[in-house]
Amino acid sequence: MTTSLPQVGGASRLDCTRCGSPASVDGPAGVSPCCGAPLFARYDLEAMAPRFRPADLEGRRADLWRYAEVLPTPPPGGGASLGEGFTPLLESPRLARRLGVGRVWIKDEGQNPTGSFKDRGAAVALAMAREAGVTELAIPSSGNAGASTAAYGAALGVRVHVFVPAVASPVVCEQIVAYGAALTKVDGNLADCGMAAAEAARRGGWFFYATLREPYRVEGKKTMAYEIVEQLGFRVPDAILYPTGGTTGFVALWKAFDEMQRLGWIGARRPRMISVQADGCGPLVRAWERQEEAVEPWGPVTTWAPGLSAPTVFAGELALAVLRESGGAGVTVADAAMAEWVGEIGRATGIFASPEGGAVAAAAASLRARGVLDADDELVLFSTATGLKHVGRRP
Repeated sequence: MTTSLPQVGGASRLDCTRCGSPASVDGPAGVSPCCGAPLFARYDLEAMAPRFRPADLEGRRADLWRYAEVLPTPPPGGGASLGEGFTPLLESPRLARRLGVGRVWIKDEGQNPTGSFKDRGAAVALAMAREAGVTELAIPSSGNAGASTAAYGAALGVRVHVFVPAVASPVVCEQIVAYGAALTKVDGNLADCGMAAAEAARRGGWFFYATLREPYRVEGKKTMAYEIVEQLGFRVPDAILYPTGGTTGFVALWKAFDEMQRLGWIGARRPRMISVQADGCGPLVRAWERQEEAVEPWGPVTTWAPGLSAPTVFAGELALAVLRESGGAGVTVADAAMAEWVGEIGRATGIFASPEGGAVAAAAASLRARGVLDADDELVLFSTATGLKHVGRRP
């Protein structure tokens, strides 16, 4: 089966993100055959613009499928959708005062079906994988992506094998097993899980479903930016602070802003994109600070935040380009500061954030103190998962 994109809202092709060449792929889509780089789905946005306007969203379903015109597959029916997306964007004047900035909103991704933003990517990518004939797949994960993939695999009838580090959250491991997936714990970090999953996929003839090694998780995750713009009345904030591990969500947000400008939903102004990583695992930030062109692997990983525990970044040049094009910044945060700010967020907002959510608030405080953020800035902070997944686990 050919994975050229179905004609949903003008979706037309897959392009190599390195050289721009269109890709024609038989079977489930992976990386570009020309450069081995990630593929992006492209849409005829200019032709679509007159018939896909902000007013057309009124009355649509309150999930990520409200943006079906810019997704590669039609909205699912029945059990294939679990209610993913359209999470609240919650303003917190108290947190803004605490941080010393103009306004703060938290995008609370913990309200997704399995408790994290990973549901967005899984909903779209698993639907596309099944359309391409995938019946079984292997995924390396620090936890949340494995839980999401297991859940959507169950909903769509795809057998899922999840490979997680041995130190992964017991709560998340219980989720994975409850959804019927096969769980393997690996002695090592996320990169070791990737090697184990790839080898198992090779032996079993399964699809290897890894970060940015297929094009459709980006499409699901980019809806976070569409929602922010819609929820802010079709404007952009001054800055977005985002916890970046494998970087899929980070580059997906930037892709969405480009699409919305071409649709005429926003102007040329973009938010500054702030990459937040851990002191104990910050390969992207290190590369950005050194003004390097590539992201080199990190050494030993030491962080409380599983979503920030990726020692290698497959497509680091894409994330570095986002930092540079947006006039953004990269910052690392200590585990103790993450934990402190999980409490600060909770007391100021009533949101129980994950360690990654605590990291972005801690980063905002640090950047404000250093003058990187201004007193009148309007910020969106991402809480990418619920803190309930980490109960009993502290740094």
